[in-house]
Amino acid sequence: MSSVELDARGIRIDGEPRVVLCASLFYFRLPREQWRARLDQVRASGYTCIDVYLPWNFHELAPGRWSFEGRRDVAAFLDLAQEAGLHVIARPGPYICSEWDGGALPAWLGLDPSLRIRDNQPGFLAAVTAWFDQVLPILAARQHGAGGSVIMVQLENELDFFDCDDRPGYITALRNQAVAHGITVPLIACAGQGDLFGATGNVADVVPACNFYPNDDSPDIEAEVRRYADLLSDRALPLLITETNRRHRTLRRLLASGASLLAPYLQASGWDFGYTPSSGNWGKPGNFMSHGYDFGGYVSSTGVERPEYAEAQLLGRVIDALGSRLALATPGAPVEVTTDFPTSSAPAALDLDGGGQVVAVPNLGRSDGRALVNGVSVAVAADSCPLMLIDVPLGDTMLTLASADVVELANDGLVFCSAVPVTVVIGNSPVEIAVGSTELVDGVSVTVQPRAAVVPPENPSSQEVSAVRRRTTAAPETPAGKHELAPTLESLGVYRGRGIYTATAALTNELLLVGAADIVDLSIGGRLHTFAGFGATRRIDVRGLTGEIRATVEIWGHANFDDARLPALRLGALRGLGSLWTVVGTEDISALWTVEGHWAGDPAPTRVLTGWSSTRVGTPVTYTRRISAETTTALHLHGAHVPVDVSVDNGEPITVHAENPWMLLRAGTKQISVTVPHDPSGGRLRAELLSLEPVTGWTCAVQDDELLTAFAGRGGPGQDVVLPLAVRLGEEAWLEVDLPASETGYLLRPEGVQVRVTAWSSGECIGRVWTGERPAFAGGDPDVLWIPPRWAGLTLLVTGVAGPADPELRRLRLDSAT
Repeated sequence: MSSVELDARGIRIDGEPRVVLCASLFYFRLPREQWRARLDQVRASGYTCIDVYLPWNFHELAPGRWSFEGRRDVAAFLDLAQEAGLHVIARPGPYICSEWDGGALPAWLGLDPSLRIRDNQPGFLAAVTAWFDQVLPILAARQHGAGGSVIMVQLENELDFFDCDDRPGYITALRNQAVAHGITVPLIACAGQGDLFGATGNVADVVPACNFYPNDDSPDIEAEVRRYADLLSDRALPLLITETNRRHRTLRRLLASGASLLAPYLQASGWDFGYTPSSGNWGKPGNFMSHGYDFGGYVSSTGVERPEYAEAQLLGRVIDALGSRLALATPGAPVEVTTDFPTSSAPAALDLDGGGQVVAVPNLGRSDGRALVNGVSVAVAADSCPLMLIDVPLGDTMLTLASADVVELANDGLVFCSAVPVTVVIGNSPVEIAVGSTELVDGVSVTVQPRAAVVPPENPSSQEVSAVRRRTTAAPETPAGKHELAPTLESLGVYRGRGIYTATAALTNELLLVGAADIVDLSIGGRLHTFAGFGATRRIDVRGLTGEIRATVEIWGHANFDDARLPALRLGALRGLGSLWTVVGTEDISALWTVEGHWAGDPAPTRVLTGWSSTRVGTPVTYTRRISAETTTALHLHGAHVPVDVSVDNGEPITVHAENPWMLLRAGTKQISVTVPHDPSGGRLRAELLSLEPVTGWTCAVQDDELLTAFAGRGGPGQDVVLPLAVRLGEEAWLEVDLPASETGYLLRPEGVQVRVTAWSSGECIGRVWTGERPAFAGGDPDVLWIPPRWAGLTLLVTGVAGPADPELRRLRLDSAT
């Protein structure tokens, strides 16, 4: 029997009821030498647990090539967590999301078209078995009750966001593997958008958990959370919140709404070294994740504590003071609360074990205010959520009301923590006690401590690097053969890194590039084009150009989410040049479409595309047209602003999105049908056919991340140069900086225009920065790179990219990372 038990009353560890405060802390986003310090930092925050993803593709570097050494020694990390006094919720996937390259799914899985990822499909499950055979024994040996600190194991991650055909079969297969490997602690699966079946398949012995990301200022958080607490209580289960916002004002509201586990996502930030950030859908719609993985949690990527760290310590003290009273609490009757500040629409209350209530009274405003709680006027600080006590027995007397957080609770003495005076009612008379004071109230000593604050770090020291050494040699390329059509990088064995494609073609006026990702520096006849369009089809004007076509394609990171609007945002989508075509003809086919739908009769009316007039707004209309496509053609739907279904030769419809309103049609296509919701206000669609011939005869070479890192670390001959450094479009400059190790580390800020800078230090790639005009970025600061403490030396690869200005690296700024 597991020493960790879950029921409707909450979580018990070794029989002791617990409220668990859990912070995300990821070993793969930190230097190994910082693991223990970051773990101790979490424990000192008052949190008692960490959740940790285990990324499959961090450990399987290529098919069958496993690594669990150095920064990949997850067993050592888990042992350190136990030494630090922290429980662990382990999240081995196989999919983790986490804005990590491919959501941790190995890139080569996309090479098998028969494989259905994240589903009950034999090919995918065979690959998962190889991963679980490596990682689950590590977890089993370190689970609570077997000498370790792992108290739960999460299977999959937010499966309810994904279009899985067989959820019960898939989750059952994962559960059976976990059980077969000796996992006895609770197995959980988290819902990302509230679909408990979608996350778990309702599989027996897999506990549903919930991820909530509300607007922190919403008055309606409690009502939503309370609904899920009730749903799970009906299954004799607690409410486990495996991800949520980092703000403790919100966490208090969740706690009072019935959560037994509070795991705000990414309280302890980290860093994506190497080529491991993902491409995501937080842009319009695409974005690149920055290397700094930081959403504003209580510890920054570099280990700096922020104001929420003090809030964490206070909440931890409150949970400790209330102990099993809170851990065994049940939903309470509503408490009468009125306020002169914005607050919850339904303040949450819990009935404490042993008597009394705790009620969360959030002040969602920016000014201190007053609240009436059961008829008693109390002060509530701005931007706070005190956990007020009501009718709590104190020996022979009763604590009728206390308007602030209790941090010590005994029959003869109470200690509260507050930024405003605290109202205490013991017996019948309210007493307001100033911050920093102690008073005797009806024989009970009551102390009000001020709220602690994090001392901000001193302003960092800063220096500018102007003298660098430019290498006279370039990184080697590994030949990757000749190919009729441009292959994917993964098919060439590159899962992180870049490839070089060269070919010649008889150019017309225009080229069409389809499916290229992630970063494409395409030189045609000496003219450079830089694209980062997430696979969107792009027309390229080549009038007057002749000569070689050369493309360098770099993987920023595979998609971590599944978004159909752009090809490279699909989970499992491959990277590379895609396909390049010469446009040999164009034809406007906006006219002569027949109409089917609404009241259109037989024979079908002929109209221009989307030219049907009808009162049935929003109801789909189908337009059909005959075409003659002797070669491969591309259909371009100008003006699409909503998804459109396109059927070719009466086949199954394919959705074409406004973000990429293109579709390739095979040679010999006779008919196309376009189905679109009728929208008189949406404007007309215009259809164009482009006749295409493929660019063939590609010569390829590759530079994977290991090759580039090895070259960066070797050093080589060079010459001294002084910044600013101008580079030509497409030119690459390898620079070396003699950077001594620092006890605090550095923040490197490359400044310039239209250059991409990739940096290495102490044998690791520390990340990439793109200056000037660039695609959308999300996550932390995209303009800074972290050189951790005691890492020495700096190598830079500077690439000139196309944009509105001539490429130039102007300066390198180094700030101390404090």
